[in-house]
Amino acid sequence: MAKIAFLGLGVMGYPMAGHLQAAGHDVTVYNRTAAKAQAWVDQHGGARAATPALAAKGAELVMACVGNDDDLRSVCLGDDGAFAGMADGALFVDHTTVSSKVTHELYAAAKSKGVGFVDAPVSGGQAGAENGQLSIMCGGNIADYARAEPVMNTYAKLVRRIGDSGAGQLTKMANQIAIAGLVQGLSEALHFATKAGLDGRDVVEVISQGAAGSWQMANRYETMLDDHFEHGFAVDWMRKDLGICLETANENGASLPVTALVDQFYKDVQNMGGGRWDTSALFKRLQRT
Repeated sequence: MAKIAFLGLGVMGYPMAGHLQAAGHDVTVYNRTAAKAQAWVDQHGGARAATPALAAKGAELVMACVGNDDDLRSVCLGDDGAFAGMADGALFVDHTTVSSKVTHELYAAAKSKGVGFVDAPVSGGQAGAENGQLSIMCGGNIADYARAEPVMNTYAKLVRRIGDSGAGQLTKMANQIAIAGLVQGLSEALHFATKAGLDGRDVVEVISQGAAGSWQMANRYETMLDDHFEHGFAVDWMRKDLGICLETANENGASLPVTALVDQFYKDVQNMGGGRWDTSALFKRLQRT
């Protein structure tokens, strides 16, 4: 069992930190909103700290799951940042979906302080975090990954090192690119079936058993047909992620025409007031027409 700090208690981090505490680790949490950290302690035990540096003091591993590049920098760097409180030989594991650029930056900053750094973005959404069934894609050196893997297995169904620093984030970009196309395809299929006068549930029951089947179809078609979009991964966050994908594609020469188009469709959803709806709200955009 390890002494662990967990930074960021959003819809993903809150249950992930809970799994660590339930597994017997000694967990100290930090959250920008202190009341959320206190609520976590009231529910799970452990302790809370007023700053990332204080949370990280004495921790063997520091895990983070925050919002974006700037949020990650703010919990890592500066006098109150986690790196300031981490001892030589400690390990930082970042579960945030961020750019590979900030990952390389923070990997170098950590290394200069004698701290290990693994980028480990996750897939599986809120349900995956709550049920301990996340897929985690990692970048970093082999020794650091080997130390982090047993801890991450506490809330994962699969943990895999893809390559050196930044490889985890690049893999997460591929994940988001795939999801964007799948959700749009599913939305169009359901929209077409509805316009054709078919029962969407009957249609999915048949086509899900063939080549059209996917996780998105199995887990989202009913809520889409029920006009329920108040769960899962928010459109605002998806646009943040797709922006990272498109920026990186501009740098490495990849062509992402469908991703760019779906990103604009998500912008339409935001303009409909659906920034906090989940990503399957692409269907709601089509249903307006």
